[in-house]
Amino acid sequence: MAHVTNSRADAREGDRPEHLGVQDLGGGAHGDGAAPRLTVLVPTRNEQESVPLLLDRLSPAVAPLGAEILFVDDSDDGTVEELAALAPGSRVPIRLLHRPPGLRGGGLSGAVVAGTRVARGDWVLVMDGDLQHPPGAAALLARTAMREGVDIAVGTRYAGNGQSEGLAGTGRQATSSTATRVVKAAFPRRLATVSDPLSGLFAFRKDAIDTDRLRPVGFKILLEILVRHPAARVAEVAYTFAPREAGHSKASLREGIAFVRHVGRLRRGVAGGQRQLLRMLAFGAVGLSGVAVNTAALWLFFDLLGVHHLVGAALATQFSTAWNFVLTDAAVYRGRQRKGTWYGRAGRFFAMNNLLLVARLPLLQWLVLAGMGVLTANALTLVLLFVLRFLISDRMIYRGGETKVRQRDPVRMLVDPDPYPNAESAEVPSRKRSVYLPYRYDVAGTVTIGSQIRLPELEFFRAQWIPDAEVDIAVRVGDVGRRRPRRRAALTEDRGESAALRYEEHLGRFGANFRVRLGPPITVEVGPLLARSPHVVYTNVVEALLRFVLISRSRMLLHSACVELDGHGVMLSALTDTGKTATVLRLLREHGGRFLSDDMTVVDATGRAVCFPKPLTISAHTLRAVHAEDLTKREWRRLNLQSRLHSKGGRSIALMLARFNLPIMGINAITQILVPPPKYSVDRLVPCRLGSSVEVKDLFVIERGAPALYDLDSAEALERMLVNTEDAYGFPPYRYLAPALRIDGLDHAELRAREREILAGFLSGVRTRVLASDCFGWADEIPRLLAGERNTAQVPGERHNGQVQVDAWPRWGLLPGAAA
Repeated sequence: MAHVTNSRADAREGDRPEHLGVQDLGGGAHGDGAAPRLTVLVPTRNEQESVPLLLDRLSPAVAPLGAEILFVDDSDDGTVEELAALAPGSRVPIRLLHRPPGLRGGGLSGAVVAGTRVARGDWVLVMDGDLQHPPGAAALLARTAMREGVDIAVGTRYAGNGQSEGLAGTGRQATSSTATRVVKAAFPRRLATVSDPLSGLFAFRKDAIDTDRLRPVGFKILLEILVRHPAARVAEVAYTFAPREAGHSKASLREGIAFVRHVGRLRRGVAGGQRQLLRMLAFGAVGLSGVAVNTAALWLFFDLLGVHHLVGAALATQFSTAWNFVLTDAAVYRGRQRKGTWYGRAGRFFAMNNLLLVARLPLLQWLVLAGMGVLTANALTLVLLFVLRFLISDRMIYRGGETKVRQRDPVRMLVDPDPYPNAESAEVPSRKRSVYLPYRYDVAGTVTIGSQIRLPELEFFRAQWIPDAEVDIAVRVGDVGRRRPRRRAALTEDRGESAALRYEEHLGRFGANFRVRLGPPITVEVGPLLARSPHVVYTNVVEALLRFVLISRSRMLLHSACVELDGHGVMLSALTDTGKTATVLRLLREHGGRFLSDDMTVVDATGRAVCFPKPLTISAHTLRAVHAEDLTKREWRRLNLQSRLHSKGGRSIALMLARFNLPIMGINAITQILVPPPKYSVDRLVPCRLGSSVEVKDLFVIERGAPALYDLDSAEALERMLVNTEDAYGFPPYRYLAPALRIDGLDHAELRAREREILAGFLSGVRTRVLASDCFGWADEIPRLLAGERNTAQVPGERHNGQVQVDAWPRWGLLPGAAA
């Protein structure tokens, strides 16, 4: 008999485990003894009439999901006896937790909490027993939750094609919609991405929900879960709330009063914004003094020295940033646990203001051209960005370990099983556009891509002989999304006759929107803003699709660099912005060889790597490997700004901004339009030859840190390479897009499993070592290791991750033709 004990919570609710037992009623069993993956939790109270119909429809619907059904029963009629009679004929195991009178604390919500504690599945699906939650819709909801990588999936009646027609009478419909508006107004941030927070149909990952946080009262346990777990990732699935087929409603005036009290108690429990408001006022006072400093500096540069107003605004920003940081650090956050060192906070503070400067200068120029004075326009742009600067400072720069802010994922995710045009999802009618694809690419002889916009990252693979009709991925420009602006970004997964994904940001049809129809062929339609930023289209959309299409064809797009040195295939892998590019440039410049890739390499299970020569991005730390004579003077001057903006620091700031309700993909697109990324083909930076493919023998995972060298076994190497590859896809909207993909009949989980198999095969014949350096010295050590020269830089006997370190670099056999 399975049971989960939590004495404090059980004592509070009156359902102490020694008084309750879970009965196994029979039904289909997991013959291999494996625990169920999903527990379907059905609270029942006097549902004798409903349970025969429910089991008849629910059991076959959830059987393919590896489910069990757990009834938590508070009945006084014959529900228990009915379940006992029906269970042996069920296709899934049936279990019963019966709570006798006196041990029914919390009502329906208490029943859900008690059932969660004894659930055997990793996922819990909660639904009513009266068939108003259709079993087919419930099974789709559970399948979506387990596939999408979210923590909570909510069945919604108020988004997409969801309907609430099962609510009897206009009075009950009005009561339900009013209650929903009330709770969303009471918790505007925590319920921002949820349209139906009072739904009774929902699923959650058991490990993501702490039942000790819950104080169950009445019917609306989902509201309690959402409010108490603000960092949980949430997706919604539209469904139709069906009419009741048997039994009667348990709603009453008493339940309504209990609900109002519970909402008030929840609101008091999460109220904590007063101190933040005081910090905001203090931050605003400092900001006003900073505006004065900025205005004075701009007056000096523009009026007295005659500097151009945009250059003057950039210089003035540095003065006001220094002023604001000193006062903010010393006064606003004095005595609060602060994050990191003062110079680290200063660096992030300057990075924030200079990144916002890039967004502020176009607005400043527009105001000046509209006739506003330079000083007035500059002050106005500073004030407009005040709230954003405060939020970044308060939650990112000055957030201490004890004050970590937990917040809901800003993007709303909706799965619509049967979409149709309605007021919410109506899109802009597409204008007549050409269907011709002027740019066509053949990637590694495996995937073909046609595009209406030039994709610089794929120029090496140009293949104009491919007919338009035969490409695997087609990229077109169109009108995506509705006309009106929206409150937050949204990813909508349409599960109709033609499966499609639609990502929309805040600015309506002017935003960074795109649609993916999963074909075949796969069709990507991007809005006009994205069409002007091809780097964002490729990096954020096309490469994610390319990755999974390659997997479906037994290839993997591995985050790595690859070169051929003296006929020997050598691969480098690292987390983003560690130093792969600089190392590759130095290896080619100093040791010759052939270049295959710098950022991504196509590999297969036989150990071969196929070239993927994307242009190299020159970030701040890569400048040391670029010689001034390789570029023109204009390129070199521009590179100093580009390399800092498009480096690890700029990326980290962008990822911080992505946590807020901002059109982050649009900001990224506009930034790259104004300041294009510093991308150069490898032969512009160093004389070299390109290789087409090579059998890889050595793989070095490079890291920054104390000098170290050690081998990785196959299991460690596999996990490390998967982590490094996933790190390359961290920018939105990948985390929302990838789980929704289905390529050649394989869903995301199946594609990732196949990717693991391909990578395991590739690594089986490759020696994988971790090489750490504290001076960017990988380009010096790798050739010496391959040539068998000793290196005494390691500390004798040092231990790293359980590996014993020797007192010198290990010898490696001489390659044919290598110098002794």
